[in-house]
Amino acid sequence: MTNYLVVTAMGADRPGLVSRLARLASECDCDIVDSRMALFGNEFTLIMMISGSWTAITKIESLLPALSVELELMTVMKRTSKHTPKNFVSRIEVIFNGEDQRGTMKSITQFLAERGLDLAAVRSHADDNDSLKTQSILLAINIPEKVDLLKLEQGIHELAESMSLECSIKRMQGIAAP
Repeated sequence: MTNYLVVTAMGADRPGLVSRLARLASECDCDIVDSRMALFGNEFTLIMMISGSWTAITKIESLLPALSVELELMTVMKRTSKHTPKNFVSRIEVIFNGEDQRGTMKSITQFLAERGLDLAAVRSHADDNDSLKTQSILLAINIPEKVDLLKLEQGIHELAESMSLECSIKRMQGIAAP
């Protein structure tokens, strides 16, 4: 039976961190099933899901803390199970752009949560351009069958307008444009 472990790591960015973590997974007879890495300021961040036998996962759980100390990384581990995708009929990609404002992400995510929508991915970025602070937010949203897509798209555009943001919506899979 395959076991799964999610590992998060964060610390000062420097060359070789991903290589050392990947080597540990390999030495423990584990596979890296999925991973994401990003830099936030000068901080290296990594999230990865590892799979392996119960023995292999236990081995990496016991060896990772020492490697974390050596690499000066803060790490968190949690056992999990294989992801079982829900049955969504489609997905849309929504991009908001405009002047950076406090509370934008709160308003957008609250709008989606109130409608019971599932976020598949979120990426946001704020930038300082010659005294104008701008933001860009990209969302991938899974759409269940019961949702009226045209009404949802209209609501998203109204939300963007109320926050003085530009908004574009792209239908990704499972649906054709009207």
